[in-house]
Amino acid sequence: MKRFLSLTGVVLLLGTFVGTTWFLYQKSQQDPVVYQTDTPYVTDIVTKTVAIGSIKPRREIGIKSQVSGVVDELFVEPGHSVERGDLIARIRLIPNMEHLNQAQSQLESARINFRNAERELQRQQRLFADKLISESEYNRFMLTYELQKEAVKAAENNVSLIREGSTTTADQTSNLVRATANGMILDVPVEEGVFVIESNTFNEGTTIASIADMTDLIFEGRVDESEVGKLREGMELLLNIGALDGERFTADLEYISPKGIEDQGTINFEIRAAIKLNPDFFLRAGYSANADIILDQREQVLAINEGNLLFIEGGTYVEVAVGDQRFERQRVRTGISDGINIEILDGLSENTVIKRL
Repeated sequence: MKRFLSLTGVVLLLGTFVGTTWFLYQKSQQDPVVYQTDTPYVTDIVTKTVAIGSIKPRREIGIKSQVSGVVDELFVEPGHSVERGDLIARIRLIPNMEHLNQAQSQLESARINFRNAERELQRQQRLFADKLISESEYNRFMLTYELQKEAVKAAENNVSLIREGSTTTADQTSNLVRATANGMILDVPVEEGVFVIESNTFNEGTTIASIADMTDLIFEGRVDESEVGKLREGMELLLNIGALDGERFTADLEYISPKGIEDQGTINFEIRAAIKLNPDFFLRAGYSANADIILDQREQVLAINEGNLLFIEGGTYVEVAVGDQRFERQRVRTGISDGINIEILDGLSENTVIKRL
């Protein structure tokens, strides 16, 4: 009985050993690698770069006052369409007292000279009537009288201009601000009651309103220096405007800056393109936009996923299937790429099976 139990224990121990050994052997064996494969395909490839910028009017005009004073009344609001000569605002003058006193003094002096000339002319008229002086001498006093009369009018106009912004004879008034071009009012940065400064040689003056032609818009953006050498004037841009989701506009590239601008360690170049407007949509100045610029394109060409390429010692290769899970390197000649698809010019056909990398 004891011998039987001892034999049973040996058999169990041996079985445990064999089972453990087999388990460890199976675990040490790795599953064979199975490579996935692809085949070339025919597709369109477009190489493009992206410029980030905004929509702007080609020309925006700042309307300024000819006189300093307080905005008495505004006649326009942003969004209004105006024509040249339309009234924008009226300015209530606050005259410079020094200039006003000087003008009043000149007026009083002109009036004194005029009264003297008037009395002298009356005396010369009596002498001329009695034929005591010649006609030419009389005409000389008449001319002096007329000149002094005009001097009084000029002095009166000068006082009126300083005090009220208008003259007594002219139809136009300097305190009325008018549009200098046709277009749309984009901004009115002042309010009634605000003091404004006149525009002159030494001062730009306060802007009363901004006017622009909203039928002539441009895209203004920047491109990286690595791409600017591929751009040419006349290229077409596809604009994606964030505020008009899904709507795309086209534009013609018309300007590439000859000088780069450094921005956070990179050099960018400014570009401008004329936008082709769609009458169904109103583009607002300041819209942000991205422009896709097509650098090159191919239609219906043989291509593969660019990730399947191998770059070895200056050559371009793919791994071509030559049997069941067996591959050999095949050199290929490539064309343009959009970052995902790359054109195959030589070395593959549509039926070739290649390893997916």
